[in-house]
Amino acid sequence: MTDQFDIHNDENKPIRDIAYEKLKHSIITGELPPGYRIVETVYANKLHISRTPLREALRKLELEGLVQYELRKGVIVCAFTISDIDEIFTIRNAMMMLLLPSVIEQARPEDIRALRDVLRDMDVALSRQDCDALAVYNRQFHGKMEHISDKKRILNVIDSQEEYIIRFSSIAISNYRHREQAQYEHHQMVDLIEQRNLEGLEKLMNSHLEESRQTCLDALRGKQRGKSEGR
Repeated sequence: MTDQFDIHNDENKPIRDIAYEKLKHSIITGELPPGYRIVETVYANKLHISRTPLREALRKLELEGLVQYELRKGVIVCAFTISDIDEIFTIRNAMMMLLLPSVIEQARPEDIRALRDVLRDMDVALSRQDCDALAVYNRQFHGKMEHISDKKRILNVIDSQEEYIIRFSSIAISNYRHREQAQYEHHQMVDLIEQRNLEGLEKLMNSHLEESRQTCLDALRGKQRGKSEGR
């Protein structure tokens, strides 16, 4: 973790929550890799906090399976398994499908325009083969679509998986065939929302989300096989 973290920037949140969020972000993005040892005294000093709120943050991370306590080692960052990632996609995809009736009902002309604005940025990023920008715009697109809905509790569940979704969706976007097809489907989604065609949107979205999940899992399995063969 870099020294750029200032735990006191947000005075509206408890210190333990800010510490938790910063550590979680570092783990999900890979800044703190699997197997990395989090030394309490070191990170308490880096975050300029006492060890008590840091321990509370670490306990919360342990409950989420992001770290584990090992005898004589301390707090160790856990690796994401294929099962973990599959579960994250399953949660997100199921919640997204539940939102679609509300999206169709609530969509206004300004929502359609906002979605098309993001699509234009995505088209440019795709033409430049800029996967990093495309990953950001992809999440903006789906986020805007999700938040057309008025289902706040479902949105809270999706938002809680936000960082995971961004990281693992970027793996799917790195696949050339997938991102070309996915962008075509994004344009179709907006057309279906504008037409208030729920049946068509549900069918397309189910296929779109499942393809993204499977592409990501296949890529990760391929990486794991490569590491095994390289040993």
